Amino acid sequence: MTPEELATAEREAAPMAADAARESESLDEENTLKKHFVRRVSEALEAGENEQVYALVEPLHPADIADLFELLDVNERPALARAINDLMGSEVFAELNDHVRELLVESLPAEAIADIAEQLDTDDAVAMLEDLDEDDQQAVLAEMEPEDRAAIVSALSYPEESAGRLMSRDFVAVPEHMTVGDLIDFLRESPELANEFWEVFIVDARFHPVGTCALSWILRTPRSIRLTDVMQREQTLIPVTMDQEEVALRFQKYALISAAVVDESGRLVGQITVDDVVHIIQEEAGEDVLLLSGAGEGDINEPIRDSYVSRVRWLIANLLTALLGATIISSFGGAIEKLVALAALSPMVASIGGNAGTQTMAVAVRALATNQLTRANTGRILWREMRVALLNGVTVALLIGIATALVFSNPLLGAVIATAVVVNIVTAGLAGVIVPVLFDRFGQDPAVASSVFVTMITDSMGFFAFLGLAVASGLVG
Repeated sequence: MTPEELATAEREAAPMAADAARESESLDEENTLKKHFVRRVSEALEAGENEQVYALVEPLHPADIADLFELLDVNERPALARAINDLMGSEVFAELNDHVRELLVESLPAEAIADIAEQLDTDDAVAMLEDLDEDDQQAVLAEMEPEDRAAIVSALSYPEESAGRLMSRDFVAVPEHMTVGDLIDFLRESPELANEFWEVFIVDARFHPVGTCALSWILRTPRSIRLTDVMQREQTLIPVTMDQEEVALRFQKYALISAAVVDESGRLVGQITVDDVVHIIQEEAGEDVLLLSGAGEGDINEPIRDSYVSRVRWLIANLLTALLGATIISSFGGAIEKLVALAALSPMVASIGGNAGTQTMAVAVRALATNQLTRANTGRILWREMRVALLNGVTVALLIGIATALVFSNPLLGAVIATAVVVNIVTAGLAGVIVPVLFDRFGQDPAVASSVFVTMITDSMGFFAFLGLAVASGLVG
């Protein structure tokens, strides 16, 4: 390399090195924003030094800018958006948390929101607009280009979390009479095709998809071959009203990269790609875990009032179901007075049963969500979980029975608590499967309230079995 070429390379590398240095000041080794960097941005916002804020934020990747919004206090977010106005492009909005994006959208004028929405993919634009008030939503739509407005209005007409909301309207579809050469020429000469696609949909005269051609097939096939001779006729079609969780299961089951979305008449109206499905899988997995715990959305950016409302109702439900257990205990008050050990050991029986029920319920809810547990195998799965519960029950019962007999010098008490544990764990195994299945059969999300009812059953059975057996055995006669 000549000295002149070396000097040129050094000049070109200098800005990149500067950007890397600034990036190292903002990101740690785990690629998350450093605490001191967030504090510097916050202090600059508080001091009204917008130029400094812009200089700090400008080198960041759009995803890191989105993270910065989440790390700042809710009152600082609108100020940051104003300070870095021309950096607030579609890439940043696409990465924002839903609650953060909703706050920022409410603080922006309709024209600005419309400009951003027009740059986004349809599904991202819909996600940004769907939670707006009707008046605000209409104001934004009025500022958009007719074509973009029509696409978003159409998407908003479909149910939430459906394929119609999720699909992209950027796809490539060609008539079935084309040859491979015709298709290649069409792809090269058409300026308004989708930027990214992995397969071409072949449609008939009614715009019904009749097959697909992967780009790899097209590139390796002679130009004279007709598309109908090389296309794959078997394809997975996604109804526009299909729930997004079912869409994800289809992609997983059939190892899809993309799939055609069709309306009620069978016309091709969009496509869903695997990158969209990855987000669904992440959302649905987290959603089921949070619903099982009664934590609502579980989003740390969710408004406090919304978090309170979503959580307190299940705590109240737990309080009401706990009254049943308290009633059972009170009915055995005389027995407990005669043998105080019963009061000390009763919570152990209920707690062990509750943990066993939670284990089985988590397995059942996941199996229902992934279509592993269906009407065809419910009986077999129930029998399987009963056997697992029985083995667990006997193992734990031996341990707690022997320990109780030794600690309290009372073999009969050890036998009673061991029997109660077996009964409660087997009951927990049954309840952990039956309760989610019943919710699913009645069209309800099995993750929503299963834990409340399973806990009620295991607590009640635990107290009843232990105290009832104590009385029936003559332990406290």
